[in-house]
Amino acid sequence: MKITFLGHAGMFIETQYGSILCDPWFNPAYFASWFPFPSNEEIDISTTAHPTYLYISHLHQDHFDAAFLREHVSKDAIVLLPDYPLNLLERALRECGFTHFIATKNGEALALNGLTVSIISLVAPTDGPIGDSGLTVDDGVTRIFDQNDSRPVDIERITAYGPFDAHFVQFSGALWYPMTYQYPPEMQLVLGAKKRENEMARALQYIQHIGASAVFPSAGPACFLDDELFQFNDFDRSKTNTFPDQSVFVEYMQAHGLNNGEILLPGSVLSIEHDKYSVFTPQNMLKQEVFTQKRAYLEGYKTRMQARIDAEKQSWPVGQVDILSSLIDWFDPLLQQANLLSAGVNGRVLLDCEKHKILLDFHQRRVSEWQQQECDFVFQIAPALVEYCILHRIEDWVNHVFLSCRFKAQRKGAYNEYVYTFFKSLSPERIQYVERYYAEKSLAKQIMWESQGHRMQRYCPHMKGDLSRFGIIEGNVLTCTLHGWQFDLTTGRCLTSENYYLSIQSPAANEDTQTQDDAITNTCHHCWHRTLKSDILKSDTLKSETVPDSVTPPDNAILPLASTD
Repeated sequence: MKITFLGHAGMFIETQYGSILCDPWFNPAYFASWFPFPSNEEIDISTTAHPTYLYISHLHQDHFDAAFLREHVSKDAIVLLPDYPLNLLERALRECGFTHFIATKNGEALALNGLTVSIISLVAPTDGPIGDSGLTVDDGVTRIFDQNDSRPVDIERITAYGPFDAHFVQFSGALWYPMTYQYPPEMQLVLGAKKRENEMARALQYIQHIGASAVFPSAGPACFLDDELFQFNDFDRSKTNTFPDQSVFVEYMQAHGLNNGEILLPGSVLSIEHDKYSVFTPQNMLKQEVFTQKRAYLEGYKTRMQARIDAEKQSWPVGQVDILSSLIDWFDPLLQQANLLSAGVNGRVLLDCEKHKILLDFHQRRVSEWQQQECDFVFQIAPALVEYCILHRIEDWVNHVFLSCRFKAQRKGAYNEYVYTFFKSLSPERIQYVERYYAEKSLAKQIMWESQGHRMQRYCPHMKGDLSRFGIIEGNVLTCTLHGWQFDLTTGRCLTSENYYLSIQSPAANEDTQTQDDAITNTCHHCWHRTLKSDILKSDTLKSETVPDSVTPPDNAILPLASTD
């Protein structure tokens, strides 16, 4: 097996049974905030233009480079699709021109004319852009695990395809925390040091669990070349910087008794057969100053990219839309659907876009102009970026605004995953999936709904659409208008897809039985907030700000050191 490293999480795997192009990233990402580090400008991209298979792990822009895929990858490639509940990735790839797809099943082996692959898919709202994945490849001699930046929890399912000869794993920061938060300098240093240690410790634990013969740090860090963000780079191995580079992590591994870490530079060719490997890096890629003189290296890189940064900024819209009215039209209907998500946020969010100050009230579930109300979360975002998201109907602001690090934030208390989950779920389809996920993780999945003499489960078995909002009953047929699925209300059988059933109960049979639906009551006099009657009995005073028991955060962290931000 031969693997050409393309930078970041990108690689081109060649075997006697075909090739796989994985996560190629060459263009600036997130409003020209992120650039591949080290630079991959000198790679001959013609050598990777005709892969047998294409694997894109998820939709984050440093893995899904739409412009590169459109312009430089053959559309004859067969796409290996992760097993995601929403077909967002497939749609995006079709928009790039790809037409050949193989839908994999989570964690199941797939035979491909001599190759055996499996894709481990993660589907929690907190997993990347509502979906992240890793890839195992076995050519009969060599086995590798491309974990990239996914955080799998079912380690046994992965190691069942081992033992692995190579493990590609993220070790560095890929978030906006804590740099964008307006904390005092001393607190920034403490939080940065904790984040840096946690991310490397998490990677180390994955390495120990997987137990591969060789480990190749990958999927980061990116570098920041815009003047506004340049200080985020780790120039001097600062213990408080969240973006340590590959050389730092290999030394970290060694300090913990692991001497099997190897640095790959863009253009490096890894030849691997079972547990033996060699690395060849072309002379033009051997730049020691990448790590030893990083500031000078990045200043040179910055100079080369400055025209692209300037062009990106000049393309941002200014004054083309009315931000407040646009967000009311867009977000208000979503908030009305976001029962569990709103309960999880349980507060007010202020979007401070200079002269535009917009309030997202998750108690009242409405968007309005800010009138000096106290807020739990504040985001200061340039109006141009918000206008861009409105004009382009960006359904995932995390994958555009927040990962760009081009904002400032404040918050009360601890990290709240529901806030960011809302901003990556800005369509009815996405918000319904998130509601479904949290419903399945909570008591809410037991909620029943009664209409026109029929008593049935409230959430559609397909994508957990709220049938009290999207269900239409005609005779004995219920139609979920979100995706057109239909159910026979006599038997519960799905009429549009096999192996799906709607839970049906006779209203008369439940007159003497308290159900979850019966047990929910409104307890707040100023908003939609609901809680269980049983909780009222437990406490004489129930504050409306209490998160209902029916909301539980997804337990998608395998490691005790996993960071919450």
